[in-house]
Amino acid sequence: MNIKQKLVSVIKVISTVLITTAIALELGNIYAISNNINIPSILIPVFWVERFAVTCHFLEGVIAAFYAPAKKKMPIQYGIYTFFVGTVGLWELFKEEFEVKN
Repeated sequence: MNIKQKLVSVIKVISTVLITTAIALELGNIYAISNNINIPSILIPVFWVERFAVTCHFLEGVIAAFYAPAKKKMPIQYGIYTFFVGTVGLWELFKEEFEVKN
């Protein structure tokens, strides 16, 4: 396995862990709000960053699901996969279009 493949694998693992953590943070925030529990104000920027990340990953998942049939992939499955791994999923979906052909 070369360096590029190792890096992609590490990015996939880190991205999956971070997006899962972001979802858990948001669920905790919703629980706190619904039960009138005060959250520390220092966490507010963290919530905005995680919302931005989840939104970006959601859009990437939708794009992947939309283009997956053209690449002979299952749309729902590939959309969910791309939601968790992020841009790497889109890169994998379109990589043969960007490779130099000899």
